[in-house]
Amino acid sequence: AVPKIKVSKARRNSRKANWKVSTPSVVKCPHCHEYTLPHQACSKCGYYKGEQIIDTTKKVKEN
Repeated sequence: AVPKIKVSKARRNSRKANWKVSTPSVVKCPHCHEYTLPHQACSKCGYYKGEQIIDTTKKVKEN
């Protein structure tokens, strides 16, 4: 339950150096040409697969 030998900062950091965050894949919206996440409706225009799914003209009430 207790480490027998202290792990140095260099050994600890070199072990954790392999954990990397991958960049998210993005695609260009064919309707408004903004970058969005794949398989999701565009947050700018609201289109997905050629159909408008989200009405972006409405104002969202903020609290």
